[in-house]
Amino acid sequence: MFNRLNRNLFRISSVSILVLLFSVQVFAQGDIFISNARMIITGTGEKIENGSIIIRNGKIEAIGKDLQAPSGMRVVDAAGLYIMPGIIDQHAHIAMQGTNEATSQNSSGTDVSDVIVHDDFKIYRAVAGGVTTVHLLHGSANVIGGKDEVIKMKWGRPVEDLKIGNKMEGLKFALGENVLRSHAPNRSTNNRTRMDVEFHLRRYFTEALEYKREWEEYELKKKGKIKHTNEYEKKHGPIPPKRDLKKETVLGVLEGNIRSHIHGYSNSELGMYGRIATEFGFKPTSYEHVLEGYQTADEIAATGTVASIFADNWNYKVEASKAIPFNAALMAERGVIVSINSDDVGADLIRRLNLDAAKTIRYGNMSEEEAYKTITWNAAYGLRLQDRIGSLEVGKDGDIAIYDGDPLSVYSKCVKTIIEGEIFFDRENAVTTEKWIKGQPKKKTTNEESR
Repeated sequence: MFNRLNRNLFRISSVSILVLLFSVQVFAQGDIFISNARMIITGTGEKIENGSIIIRNGKIEAIGKDLQAPSGMRVVDAAGLYIMPGIIDQHAHIAMQGTNEATSQNSSGTDVSDVIVHDDFKIYRAVAGGVTTVHLLHGSANVIGGKDEVIKMKWGRPVEDLKIGNKMEGLKFALGENVLRSHAPNRSTNNRTRMDVEFHLRRYFTEALEYKREWEEYELKKKGKIKHTNEYEKKHGPIPPKRDLKKETVLGVLEGNIRSHIHGYSNSELGMYGRIATEFGFKPTSYEHVLEGYQTADEIAATGTVASIFADNWNYKVEASKAIPFNAALMAERGVIVSINSDDVGADLIRRLNLDAAKTIRYGNMSEEEAYKTITWNAAYGLRLQDRIGSLEVGKDGDIAIYDGDPLSVYSKCVKTIIEGEIFFDRENAVTTEKWIKGQPKKKTTNEESR
């Protein structure tokens, strides 16, 4: 009797499980249909009312009116909501276990991609503000810092999933007060004046070119086009130069294979860097902060260098004393490609970049289109990723921020953030700081650790 009862229970359980499995719809990762948005702000100058977007395999497949939801695809009803491209922060320092390697004037052998914290809650706070891509930079403690990393804000995913991939690497340079303070007389290196900063730039660029010459000479010796210089080489072949990771990285900048991002505030210092770049035959990718850029906008525009700036921060140190909130608008008027960054370490500023963009309208009467570009396409261009992100166009990554009102309004909130067709923030099911902390494993604290 008990055996028959067990068999019947097993049959009932099996049927229930099968019914449950077939009643739960499984959606393909990276596929989503966003329907009937009140307004789609494409970032190309076009606005689409009552529009929809199809994202398949993480890429935008179609955008426009009267689109039909593909069979079996997840549907997000965006009725009454505003859609814009995912926000891009061109300069931040969140989600890293280290920011500065300040023991040398040249730390270009380091790479911030080695110290990314994939589950840092600051990533989630940023994505809650519509941010989908962030440029993580080494700090500004030395003349030449470390290599950068660009990440998608896929909070909690493995580190390799965050890295955007297939990108040109970038290198951080720094000028001004931060470098001088970091290398004060009591530090292991000496760098006390702006003259010394200029000297080190020329020094490391010259050393990189010499390094290139040594390798070229080695290759010519291997091919027999240059005679061997000593008896050992005549017998055993040429000796390769000693590999130097720092020189390789700096050489990549000179040859245009690595982006160069220059932290600087004053025109005199950025002008100095520009003259050196001309001398060594390369173009800087972006000037970061550029608080006096409105005074030299024509010169910056002529080089094609992106100006990645603050919206309205000033007077927090001597270098920032001449900053004005009209900086973005005045530079844009003269043809400079301007992006607005947070320079954030704590995710308080980064999640309000949409409001920083709105300030360019308040201070300088920039058009809405140009204001949006300061946190989308212009930032993407500054990272040489404009073919993938920065606007909503067919073929580009499905990175989207959805707001319950005009994204440039202080009264609007981000309600959903989608990265490559996946929802990474939904205000209806938001993770609060308290929930996240409760979910973390408890750490045993020793007496030594508590001191």
